[in-house]
Amino acid sequence: MNPAGKPGKQGALMPVEEALERLLAMAGSAPILERERLPLAAAQGRVLAEALISSLDLPPWPNSAMDGYALRLEDWRGEPLPVSQRIFAGQAPEPLQPGTCARIFTGAPVPAGADCVEMQENAQVQDDQRVLFSEPLQLGQNIRPQGQETTVGEEVLAAGTRLGPIEQGLAASLGCAELEVVRRVRVAVLSTGDELVEPGQPLGPGQIYNSNRVVLCSWLQRLGCEVLDAGILPDDLAATRQRLAELGEVDLILSTGGVSVGEADFLGIALREEGELALWKLAIKPGKPLTFGHFRGVPVIGLPGNPASTLVTFALLARPYLLRRQGVQQVQPLSFQVPAGFVWPQPGNRREYLRGRLENGQAIIYRNQSSGVLRSAAWAEGLVEVLEGRTLVQGDRVNFIPLSEVLD
Repeated sequence: MNPAGKPGKQGALMPVEEALERLLAMAGSAPILERERLPLAAAQGRVLAEALISSLDLPPWPNSAMDGYALRLEDWRGEPLPVSQRIFAGQAPEPLQPGTCARIFTGAPVPAGADCVEMQENAQVQDDQRVLFSEPLQLGQNIRPQGQETTVGEEVLAAGTRLGPIEQGLAASLGCAELEVVRRVRVAVLSTGDELVEPGQPLGPGQIYNSNRVVLCSWLQRLGCEVLDAGILPDDLAATRQRLAELGEVDLILSTGGVSVGEADFLGIALREEGELALWKLAIKPGKPLTFGHFRGVPVIGLPGNPASTLVTFALLARPYLLRRQGVQQVQPLSFQVPAGFVWPQPGNRREYLRGRLENGQAIIYRNQSSGVLRSAAWAEGLVEVLEGRTLVQGDRVNFIPLSEVLD
């Protein structure tokens, strides 16, 4: 068994930080190395495989930050100056004639010889079309210098950057039509249990609809993963072995439910017989029975089966693992502290993540925090973190993780 994946002492609860550290270490030891070159417009949500190095200065030449007039400061003595040329964005100007100014528009190149731009609001055009400047002028004012944003050879985006609209726009500003990105992570998603039925099918006695598969497949697609929907595993060991063997070349098997030490947890049995199983009993609520292991060398993350538990453990543990496999370094969601708008009188021995939202600057929580209530997450705007062994009175500071930080 990989030491990084060794479970803790029997009965002990592993702290959330330690579980995340181990998961990220295992992800970092098995990076996705394959890459592909994509058109810039198709790179949304993908991870940059190599650093983006600037091949030009940006801006390529000094340009005007204002609509106004370009002039040489030493030419201005308080008297009106004649206009020698008009310069629009996209034009190449002539050098500035001494003793004149140039009408210039935002983004246009500043002519050689000019060293300041005065905004048109502070300029008065005289009857003879000469221009009088009414305010004091300063050297370099309203001029964006060449290379203000980036210079040739500078690293603009690091390898491992997730590409969003801003990063794509930055690449476009450097003239990049294509980008080298990490190959998509291939994830097989399966659920376990005879009690599960797919939406649209009739329910039998004791059965429920499978919501976890829909949540995870949709979530993984938003993360840019290639998803293989492996369906529902029946409570049968031979069928479980066969289904796992049929999954093909995937980078991760992601399951919900059925990975434990119980005699009816056939996925766990299959992993112990044909791979390894590191059973993590996490000090987290909801989500205590999260598991990491391997089946014939393929990593397996077993999420708890209750919907809220699936959501919390995927958001805080599986999602960072998947991002790190692609080389992303910043994998933890941003969070901030807010006053609690509720009381929490009983301390627990596990870190709790309550489904909550912000109202009047305070965190409030859904009335039912059961791990089986997915509606609590649909109502919520984020997760409210309550540390182990802590009680709260209204106004105490708590950590708030917006769901928008983990959903893609």
